[in-house]
Amino acid sequence: MQTPDQAQQPRSHPPRLRLLYELFTTTFVIGALTFGGGYAMIPLIDDAFVNKKGWITEEEMLDIIAISQMVPGPLAISSSTFVGIKVAGFWGGLVSAVGVALPSLLIICVLSTFYLEFKENRYVSAALQGIRAGVVALVLSAVLKLGKKTVKRRFDWAMAGLAFALVIWLDLHPVAVILIAGLTGWLVARREAKTS
Repeated sequence: MQTPDQAQQPRSHPPRLRLLYELFTTTFVIGALTFGGGYAMIPLIDDAFVNKKGWITEEEMLDIIAISQMVPGPLAISSSTFVGIKVAGFWGGLVSAVGVALPSLLIICVLSTFYLEFKENRYVSAALQGIRAGVVALVLSAVLKLGKKTVKRRFDWAMAGLAFALVIWLDLHPVAVILIAGLTGWLVARREAKTS
């Protein structure tokens, strides 16, 4: 039987449920506040997962982004799922994936109802044009931030230049570029190990 003191104390949630709730709310906010897809989300994901929560390191963040490029689906969902699995296992991955995808689903359901009615409205068109310009800035910010952390050696610069050329001028699929870059990095590391 509970004492009066025990009955008055608020019931605390198990730590695992609190962690799942925190994963959901964090990824939901990322999904709700970011326009322009996965690349535009990278600065927010990095800030939330690395700087504020400390769930992953900067190096793990870079690895997650690289891996997310090689699996099907949007980058934001893949990277959030990876972090969720690392932090809280299967359920953490599921909660994170739902959290980051749910805002887009809700917004699309609402916008699709009104889009046909308002698409010719000049104020709506102007707002969308402004959002598109802002997204370019977010993507460029992600490129610069990742570049500072990743591209340091001559080999890194050469690989970045080659990847850029393959995508822009040869119109090679990004997955093929990532595989070529990974294979090249592996071969260079193997050669360096033999010579040392």
